[in-house]
Amino acid sequence: MMGGFGFGGFGMILWIVVLGLVVWAVVSAATRRESREATDSARAVLDGRLARGELTIEEYEKLRATLRA
Repeated sequence: MMGGFGFGGFGMILWIVVLGLVVWAVVSAATRRESREATDSARAVLDGRLARGELTIEEYEKLRATLRA
């Protein structure tokens, strides 16, 4: 038999690559979600400061543009 992987040594390497891609995809998705949540949170703080009158419209727009960058 060929070690049970189907393609000999190449089959084992293929499984390692596939496993690595799955791990990369999961980590990448989690990182993007955390980044998006942080931006949403910062935007909520900024909106609150504007609502309380702590910022002028000009300051708000400048800070909001900074968050988008």
